[in-house]
Amino acid sequence: MRHLISPLDFTTEEIDHILDLAADIERRPERYAHRCDGKVLATLFYEPSTRTRLSFESAMLHLGGQVLGFASADSSSAAKGESVSDTIRMISCYADIAAMRHPKEGAAMVASLHASIPVINGGDGGHQHPTQTLTDLHTIRSIKGHFSGLTVGFCGDLKFGRTVHSLINALSRYPDMKFILISPKELRIPDYLRENVLEKKGIPYEEVTSLDNALPKLDILYMTRVQKERFFSEDEYLRLRDLYILTREKMSLAGPDCIVMHPLPRVNEISVEVDDDPRAVYFRQVNYGKFARMALILFLLGLEEPGDLPESL
Repeated sequence: MRHLISPLDFTTEEIDHILDLAADIERRPERYAHRCDGKVLATLFYEPSTRTRLSFESAMLHLGGQVLGFASADSSSAAKGESVSDTIRMISCYADIAAMRHPKEGAAMVASLHASIPVINGGDGGHQHPTQTLTDLHTIRSIKGHFSGLTVGFCGDLKFGRTVHSLINALSRYPDMKFILISPKELRIPDYLRENVLEKKGIPYEEVTSLDNALPKLDILYMTRVQKERFFSEDEYLRLRDLYILTREKMSLAGPDCIVMHPLPRVNEISVEVDDDPRAVYFRQVNYGKFARMALILFLLGLEEPGDLPESL
């Protein structure tokens, strides 16, 4: 039995296989429409979510399965003090696979140690968000055709942004990557990423404060919001939230093939006037995410069949 707690839980070969499967699901959805008949996904969301929870539910429903779960800790026995380990033991009696989001780092790992079904980490605090990483990788490969040799700029909250942490970890396993990290000093990436991933692997990177200067160099701009829920000080949040706002004028500095990604939700860090720019792919990302999660569910449940991946892939 396999779980997905960190993007590094799978080899690059396994990731590529899942992305191949996601591409085939997108190409031939009718082939997979009943693959999960009789299977149940539990969504255990202790923290608010729109896209991730609904993406998991949509993925399972499109595979023919069913969904049960809760959308907040207040609507679960966690409000009565039930532990994560007890909850997952109980859920394992009801479902075949579980997707979990929790505000505490490591909660999904704890669940995986006590589960008798596969557990998928749907985000744990400011730590990891591996299915958003699958979504991002599927988006990049679908649009760019490859991962190697890309210059990726991450902009905004790089300290608490779990999507940033997960994607840097994942992309750092591909050759010839370069990262430009755009943030104020207070929101720079954590030391463990800088030291244990980028520097340890000898990956070229720059830490800068200017989005304007970075834009002409980028193949991909990954924007993030400053996350109010991660701040202890309201004043600190208000001081930092509007430092980077991507506008149509700023987009003129980017190259014609530079794509703009965002894990969503967007607050005001990308002006709505950018939405019509063909380089803005953040809403396409949402659709790619559904296919990536469909492929992941099939992979973890062992429901792939011969012929799922045509030789053309």
